[in-house]
Amino acid sequence: MQKTENTFLEGRIFPPLVKFAIPLLLSILLQALYGAVDLIIVGKFGSTSSVSAVSNGSQIMHAVTSAIIGLTVGVTVLIGRYVGSKDDERAAATVGAMVRVFSVIAIILTVLLTALSEQIALVMRVPEEAMEKTVVYLRICSAGTVFIVAFNAISGLFRGLGNSKSPLLFITVACGINVVLDLVLVGVFKMDAAGAAIATVFSQAGSVAFSLWKIKKDGLPFKVTKKHYAKTGGYQKKILKTGTPLAAQELLISISFLIIMSIINNIGLVASASIGIAQKLFLFLAIVPISFMSALSAFVAQNIGAGQEKRAIKSVGIAMGVSLVFGLCMAVLTYFRGDMLAAIFENNSEVIAATHLYLKGVSLEYLMLPVIFCFLGYFNGIGQTTFVFLEGFVSSFIFRIPVSYYISRQPWANLFHIGLAVPISAASSLIMCLTYFFMVRKKRLRL
Repeated sequence: MQKTENTFLEGRIFPPLVKFAIPLLLSILLQALYGAVDLIIVGKFGSTSSVSAVSNGSQIMHAVTSAIIGLTVGVTVLIGRYVGSKDDERAAATVGAMVRVFSVIAIILTVLLTALSEQIALVMRVPEEAMEKTVVYLRICSAGTVFIVAFNAISGLFRGLGNSKSPLLFITVACGINVVLDLVLVGVFKMDAAGAAIATVFSQAGSVAFSLWKIKKDGLPFKVTKKHYAKTGGYQKKILKTGTPLAAQELLISISFLIIMSIINNIGLVASASIGIAQKLFLFLAIVPISFMSALSAFVAQNIGAGQEKRAIKSVGIAMGVSLVFGLCMAVLTYFRGDMLAAIFENNSEVIAATHLYLKGVSLEYLMLPVIFCFLGYFNGIGQTTFVFLEGFVSSFIFRIPVSYYISRQPWANLFHIGLAVPISAASSLIMCLTYFFMVRKKRLRL
């Protein structure tokens, strides 16, 4: 653990930042594959209605997962600060608080999502042909919400410690189990969307079991005892204070995309399948800036804990430069070869063409995301999560949804035009992040 602290807090910035970001990138890649494999296998062995069902169902579960991940940033930031300041007692108390907070959240979400699966699908305006399959998929996945919560809470803890390799190992286990079970249940036993959902739940459970075994075997860099699980009220509040704005932001962004999906669902089954594929591709296409956002949250938090503000700011510029190169490549790829990307998920030529049309519309977003996500990682690391929430709310509900709805109502509109709402909302995020960064930077450099 001492070696990890030194690389984060001393010497050159680029090597330890990239070294930490690469396992995060691979984790996100595997998580994207983990989510996409259901769609790919169902697309190859099932019908378009099955693809629509998994697209809608998995997007709803992604919204829940995103909110949980946002909340776990509270754990990452607090652990990072206490590691940076070498305060093992507070770090241990944060672990105790994490267990209590996320246990309650897991129970509540599992009960609510399982009970409300049909109502959620109706609100989403899922096409009639895919409605029954979507509800089945949702109910099965909802029963495994407890494993989603446990996995992300444990991963947030390890990221705060400066350990991005363990979360990579956990998601590798989950992905491996999911692929095998998908091929067996969907490919061999023809269980369709229900089989994909069962595979998802069992893979999550297997990954959580493995992560708990690893913690028991290797331990943590500090000792956690029974007393750290007892009086944790203050630390629970700190986790929620830091993480809740991010959870709300992630949830609102996901809801905004669900609303856009429901708007496009009204167009028909082909459009419904297309938007699901495009949103699955997002994690792959934005993987570098997303990984740097997560890396910066921990890197900045530790340096802030050590009183090294200027080093934290320098790390943002380095991450941004690397991400911009990748973003340019993704913008070109989505605009010119979106059909090739869509063909990975679907054989239907209509769905492939429709997906490419939508990807053309959103392609400019990938030029702005590198800057936006790196700024958000910095804001998370310094604890300015309320701004992150406001940024997400404004870009989603003031720009993305109204623009999408307005364009969809025009007689000349197609999926390309509707897709333009995404880079328009990204431009609003970019302006907000730039403005707030210079405000915060000026203030904090005087400290």
